[in-house]
Amino acid sequence: MTKNSGWNQNTIKHGNKSLILETILNYGPISRAEIANKIRLNKGTVSSQVAELLHEELIYEKGPGKSNGGRRPLMLLFNQKAGYSIGIDIGVNYILGIRTDLQGTICEEVSVRFQNLSLDHMMNTLYEVIDNLIASSPYSKYHIVGIGIGVPGAVNKEGKILLAPNLGWQNVHLKQLVEEKYNFPVLIENEANAGAYGEKTFSHNQEKDIIYVSAGVGIGVGLILNGELYRGANGFSGEFGHMTIEGNGKNCRCGNKGCWEVYASEQALVPSSDFLQNNTDTLKDMITKARAGNKEAIQTFHSIGHYLGIGITNIINSFNPTRVIIGNRLTEAKEWIEQPLLQSTANRALWFQRNNLEVSFSELNTYSTALGMTAFSYESFLKGNQDYQKLMVNETNNLLR
Repeated sequence: MTKNSGWNQNTIKHGNKSLILETILNYGPISRAEIANKIRLNKGTVSSQVAELLHEELIYEKGPGKSNGGRRPLMLLFNQKAGYSIGIDIGVNYILGIRTDLQGTICEEVSVRFQNLSLDHMMNTLYEVIDNLIASSPYSKYHIVGIGIGVPGAVNKEGKILLAPNLGWQNVHLKQLVEEKYNFPVLIENEANAGAYGEKTFSHNQEKDIIYVSAGVGIGVGLILNGELYRGANGFSGEFGHMTIEGNGKNCRCGNKGCWEVYASEQALVPSSDFLQNNTDTLKDMITKARAGNKEAIQTFHSIGHYLGIGITNIINSFNPTRVIIGNRLTEAKEWIEQPLLQSTANRALWFQRNNLEVSFSELNTYSTALGMTAFSYESFLKGNQDYQKLMVNETNNLLR
């Protein structure tokens, strides 16, 4: 047997195994015979691969199902508690961390707010959040299968943050720093891309062309085009927060003037040119005022909704999506933002672009990015090779000694 033919056989075997696991995950409880019929593999192949998956504890047998004549078949289910994934959303004034099982069910949450944006302080805060999520994790065969971190900035394919203007970060090797500390697989992604993937994976929306607008202290945009996350040639797509909407507008921290996020993010809530000098949760304060009927607060939110609509109109006219989803912290002010936003897009978007288009606020609220990052991590684990899974078992055993 040649080296290449051996590699091909291993590749086919692993591909069949991944397909069987995916089928059990999506259709369980399901029998071996049903798997073979559904994915058109012979029963012997299915049985041998199922035996391996049972040994690896990625699936388990439930009681017998209905019989179509003969012995009642044992039903198979995916073991979502075989390991856990950590997802982190790093914002400009907060870090949100969650730990999920291997199907994205949130098992633990840690949220921290801060004003100190020094890299050392933020890294220490990040480590505290991750430490808490690991420490609270119950025993499982694969322990923590990965850590995913969403960051509001440009991230290259090696997990290096090239520029995060609202954090003041440039050329930060975040993936390397976190992997060296924890020795778990680490994925770094732009937070809006992660939010878009979270919406695609966990919300009830089935559209193939989705624009996710992350509206917090800044604005990021994630693109799901033809059912796939679009990152661009080098992974830097979606920087719409810095498109110019006012030619002679206010200064932006990116160095430009009149950027969309200056007018349509939390930055628009305070008149100060330096949003980060404000030591209170301005958004919550303004929401409290608006609920009490404060006209200035309500008008400020109306203005943000108006400008959000202007920027979203540009995106609608560029990409012709079927759905635009607004997520992140400004969703908490939906009550005052929604109508000005919808009115703005209705007045400005080309009429034929509005056909079959829905603009809505996220069902996942502030969890889109963190959930997207957990999905990136556990999907990478489930699609990984068996050597990787064995490594994770060894790491777990070492931690428990």
